Amino acid sequence: MFSKILKVKLLILGGIFIVLQGMTFQIEGAAVSAIILILLTVLYCGWTANKSRLFCWFLGLYTLGHILSYSAWYGPDLHKGDIDYFYYIANILFILAYIFLILKILIKLDYRAVFSKLSIPLFILIVLDVFSVSIVTETAQGVLEFYEYILEYIYNTIIMVLLSLALINYMYRNDIKSMMFLMGSICIAFSEIIQLAYFYVMEDKILGFIYSFFLVVAFIFFYRQSQLEYTGPEMDYSDNHLEA
Repeated sequence: MFSKILKVKLLILGGIFIVLQGMTFQIEGAAVSAIILILLTVLYCGWTANKSRLFCWFLGLYTLGHILSYSAWYGPDLHKGDIDYFYYIANILFILAYIFLILKILIKLDYRAVFSKLSIPLFILIVLDVFSVSIVTETAQGVLEFYEYILEYIYNTIIMVLLSLALINYMYRNDIKSMMFLMGSICIAFSEIIQLAYFYVMEDKILGFIYSFFLVVAFIFFYRQSQLEYTGPEMDYSDNHLEA
């Protein structure tokens, strides 16, 4: 009963977060996002039967990153040449969080089957990832300092790797859990790209609504898939079929 009430509260807070970000109330939005992630972590860790340690680490690090991002609003004023430690630490935490999601995919894959059946899609995705990361990160080149740009490039690379592996995972398994993970990864990628444009190209209210909406939907998909078990892979990619 309590978990159902918590889910309703999370949905309401998600709607409030989207409105706040869309109306450029960034401090309030940062506070609400931190609360949402804390409650989501409590919901997952407290009421999920078969918990994944890697997913717990993802939620924990991502939540810590958002708490730090909120705290940055009350940190010391930065002047030219000052190092924004909040920016670096928060983004490193986000990167580590996504790496745990990537590991969650990698440890479950049958590499022999994947490389046997999906070698061409893998090659195409690698080429597209390199191209996409370079194009997306280029939008912030004139705004960020050198080390900030390098961190942003690594951040975007991790996002694209997550998206590509989620697609490979779905092509390999073709089940509901992998589909929801893919949808969550797509929403995260859209959210991050639009957020980059929002902060470094044009601070438009519509972009604020869109990127925050995709972020909320992404975590809905991630939570839903965390409650399911894999039923794939399909016979086309199974070991029995390969041995036959």
